[in-house]
Amino acid sequence: MGYSADFEKALQVGRPPNISGLFPNSKALIVSGRVIDRAMLAKGKAIAMAANGRNYFVIRGVLNAAQRANAAVIIEIAKSEGGQKAYCAVNYWNMARIVDALCNEMGITVPVAIHADHYGIKNDKDLAAAKVEVPTMFEAGITSIAIDASHLPDDQNLLANLALSPSIPAWAGLETEVGEIKGKEGLSTVPEALFLIQGLNARDIFPDWIALNNGTTHGIEASDAGIQVGLTADIHDALRAYKVSGAQHGTSGNSSERLREIADKTATTKANVATALQMISWGLEVNDYGNAQLDASGNFIKVKGEGMTEELWAEMVAFADSKGWKKGDYKNLNLPFENKLLAQPREVRERMARRVEEFAYKMMTEVFNARDTAPLAVAALLAAGSYDVGAKASRIENPDDWSDAQIVERAKTIVSDKGPEGNFED
Repeated sequence: MGYSADFEKALQVGRPPNISGLFPNSKALIVSGRVIDRAMLAKGKAIAMAANGRNYFVIRGVLNAAQRANAAVIIEIAKSEGGQKAYCAVNYWNMARIVDALCNEMGITVPVAIHADHYGIKNDKDLAAAKVEVPTMFEAGITSIAIDASHLPDDQNLLANLALSPSIPAWAGLETEVGEIKGKEGLSTVPEALFLIQGLNARDIFPDWIALNNGTTHGIEASDAGIQVGLTADIHDALRAYKVSGAQHGTSGNSSERLREIADKTATTKANVATALQMISWGLEVNDYGNAQLDASGNFIKVKGEGMTEELWAEMVAFADSKGWKKGDYKNLNLPFENKLLAQPREVRERMARRVEEFAYKMMTEVFNARDTAPLAVAALLAAGSYDVGAKASRIENPDDWSDAQIVERAKTIVSDKGPEGNFED
């Protein structure tokens, strides 16, 4: 196929050193996560889909959707999904290779970031391990990372982010998080978010995104509480001087109307879509916004002739039953069944990816307003003449006010409700 002059130039200057080193002859425009953020900001009121590539079919479908929509896109995996204790075959160390191969096979020319989502830090042991592990992930082609120490008290969250900063390339996309993601309890607050972003700013760390607990949950949505748009807007407004965009987690189960409101009324430029895409690829019945539907007995509904074969679905259900797995545990089927899914006939594999493509395309174009953001990402690379488009913010906090000891003292003045412990990594 023919490539435009701008694309060819972006391919030369826009791929980070880890990507150009891993894939020297590639025609895949794999870029830093911050390039995707800049494209959404350039369009305005636009959100990039950050698709959790739990299986090969999700990645294939989302890339095709992005190409159709001419939209910049993020392919990601979380620590629980693709870390050392993964429940998916796609992981932190093979995701870039899968994306690169698919982009070249399918002629994908939109910019794609490879994001390590929810890199969870729960304690000092995790932090020490991260200093070894995070560099290996960038060596394997990660171009953006979310440091999630939101489980920890506010001072320890900030200090963990600071401690890990030297392990992250200066050009990479960076997401930080405040408020463990678990629904309507333990909601993030303005003081918490300000504390985290101001403390990072004082040390010359300028995150591209901040993720909040703004009322959403992960996985299969069990209530209609959903995302609190007003809370999100208030926190983003308070952070305006620090030029940090919002990252919206847990979109599965939230209505298209609410997600459009997030795009329209907040500073969000990244939205994670995970469980919905998995269920759609499998061929399960979902509603208009991706929440899996249940029959009268409380079981998932497999749509005949869509997704995987009926025989393989029956085998997966039997396997889940043998393990005593409930609805929320079905994500654990990804790893043991990936090869069986790949061993299905071509027409079955293609319909799995196509079902994802149709859903993702509609979300990108009709909900997230991401259509035609790919040229804006390319323009950002060409304007910079580099894979590093630079930070959005500059230091406005005084470093003398943010020593480690002062951080601990400052945190004592923050009133926050962490709520009950939740599953914050997924």
